[in-house]
Amino acid sequence: MEAQRLEAIKREQTEFYRSGATRTLEFRKTQLKKLKKAVKEKEADIIEALKKDFNKPEWETWTSEIGLIYVEIDHFLKHLKKWMRPKRVGSPLTLFPTTSKIFREPMGRSLIIAPWNYPFQLAIEPLIASIAAGNTVLLKPSEMTPATAKVIEEIITEIYASKYIAVLQGDGAEVVPQAFENYEPQHVFFTGSPAVGSSIAGQAAKKLIPCVLELGGKSPAIIDGSANMKVTARRILFGKMLNAGQTCVAPDYLLVHESAVEELIRTLKLEVERSYGKDPLQSDDIATMIHKRAFDRITGYLKDGEIVAGGRIDEERLKIEPTLILDPSMDSPVMKEEIFGPILPIITYKDEAEMISIVQENPDPLSLYIFSNKKGFQRRIIRDISFGGGAVNNAVVHFVNPELPFGGVRNSGTGSYHGKSGFDAFTHEKGMAFSGTWIDPKMKYAPYSKRSLNLIKKIFGW
Repeated sequence: MEAQRLEAIKREQTEFYRSGATRTLEFRKTQLKKLKKAVKEKEADIIEALKKDFNKPEWETWTSEIGLIYVEIDHFLKHLKKWMRPKRVGSPLTLFPTTSKIFREPMGRSLIIAPWNYPFQLAIEPLIASIAAGNTVLLKPSEMTPATAKVIEEIITEIYASKYIAVLQGDGAEVVPQAFENYEPQHVFFTGSPAVGSSIAGQAAKKLIPCVLELGGKSPAIIDGSANMKVTARRILFGKMLNAGQTCVAPDYLLVHESAVEELIRTLKLEVERSYGKDPLQSDDIATMIHKRAFDRITGYLKDGEIVAGGRIDEERLKIEPTLILDPSMDSPVMKEEIFGPILPIITYKDEAEMISIVQENPDPLSLYIFSNKKGFQRRIIRDISFGGGAVNNAVVHFVNPELPFGGVRNSGTGSYHGKSGFDAFTHEKGMAFSGTWIDPKMKYAPYSKRSLNLIKKIFGW
């Protein structure tokens, strides 16, 4: 039955797209405004759903799931007209009399596969970009967060016809392959783990479908001790504990100069108590783990090193308090796998060479954070280490700026989005050359001559 439904959606979306309805600026802006209005009307339902799915605090839900959506829509509404315009570019003298332009073309039927950790925002934000780019969409929310998936479907079905945007529910391992087979997307946008991303890329490659992969990896925070330690600790803790650590851009481990490690640990302990009280397991400001499997996997890391703070767990409520582990082995699971929870390993380093070699054991992180007031140190890390994006003297904030492209590199993803980068991700650049006919030198046509070749070489500067 799912196969028949997907084929029907494919037919009606293809017909709707070919009608040209999605192409106009007015249509796209209207759909974005409609989406913003619907999200506003459903705010209470979204907050309740995320509370039900994994006890996410209302403050975190509004800021990281809802508020970011409003920022993104407003950014698109402000700039979309300019982004849609054909862009004139230069033409070489050899093509005279020719002018050149780049046109933006929608990709067509777009399949968006969302993850569970920010189940609303990471479904709707790429949807915004796809709408703005003029595509039709099949949106797959995460089955791991059923309450949020239900709200997403309610919003979409209330404001959009399935011939434009449809929702696909169910177990991703079953329905996504069906979508590739029966919906036959012309573009895929996936957010999730590298393992699943590899599978998605493989399915797309079989049909030569372009895809954007937003993955993850072990994102380090590097602390040399020169920045304000209280601010450093506070910002690291916020970035780590947002969503109880279930954030792809969270600091996954700390690389701390040996001269600063004692002060950092002491300050982090104070910040944990200030933020979450003497018993963080009782704090309403820490979300739960998404499910028992995640809880068991993350608590398994507690044996991988010396616990210097935290370590307590509540199995019944699937809660783990902020935990610091000092100098675990680089071969231990906690240093080989993306943690995705409130456990923070601390690795000490003696010099820059050692620090860089440690990062390179888990290459191409999605994010990297530098806590230092030394400009040269900052520049060398940005220059010498490959990573998706990051921040200096802060954590996770680069994700919320629509002016910055967000994406990984190699192991942590391919392609980027947010703002103009999102518009680019969901469109094809169509290059066009416009040639005049008022002049047409015969020397560029056969029969060729040595004289015309020499003249062409001079034009090329050879």
